[in-house]
Amino acid sequence: MAGHSKWANIKHRKGAQDARRAKIFTKIAREILVAAREGGGDPAANPRLRSAIAAARSANMPNDRIEKAIAKGTGGGTGESYEEVVYEGYGPGGVAVLVTALTDNRNRTGAEIRNIFSKSGGQLGEPNSVAWMFDRKGIIVVPREVIDEDRLLEVVIEAGGEDVETGDDVYEISTAPEEFAAVREALEAANVEMNAAEITMVPRTTVVVDTSKAESVVGLLEKLDDHDDVQKVAANCVLPEDVASS
Repeated sequence: MAGHSKWANIKHRKGAQDARRAKIFTKIAREILVAAREGGGDPAANPRLRSAIAAARSANMPNDRIEKAIAKGTGGGTGESYEEVVYEGYGPGGVAVLVTALTDNRNRTGAEIRNIFSKSGGQLGEPNSVAWMFDRKGIIVVPREVIDEDRLLEVVIEAGGEDVETGDDVYEISTAPEEFAAVREALEAANVEMNAAEITMVPRTTVVVDTSKAESVVGLLEKLDDHDDVQKVAANCVLPEDVASS
């Protein structure tokens, strides 16, 4: 995980701000609905639903809204129909970008995502043009002040985690997708506060973005992340420290 994209840190800070707005709740509710529809309403037997509920609680989403989304997904709601679509493309400086969306209108969403890429100096690519550059991983972000590094390593390793990367203010824990829930639950049992916990796409290799293009790259990623249908944005960029920490 060494050299992992600083976009992850920007997302986590931005997510903490967005958690106070209705938009992030809507996105999480949509993910819960789809997870429940595909795998049933029991989190113990549905890893995707379990992860979605964890994300909801991390964002302080009310329990009644979580339960309502599960009910809709298992047949107790109005019958919204969403499909998962993955968009692949390149941003300024050759940055590979992977976008996961849940949409009820594939044509509309595709046109809007293409427009965002185009207006931001990037371009949408063909299927598998960049997906091969990413691996699916569980990522958990823990503030450094809440736990000693040796103790954190002990908890993570015992639960089956793969790696812990130490940053200035946070630890970034990586896991295999199938071990993500066990590691997160072990941290909860140890009363370890988490800034973020999600299964996402992590780049195998990274591109160092020139300072002159950094703001354009961040602008593209933020516009994609703000789109109502977009659930996750992954990029293989390493941004200059002044941009990554701003």
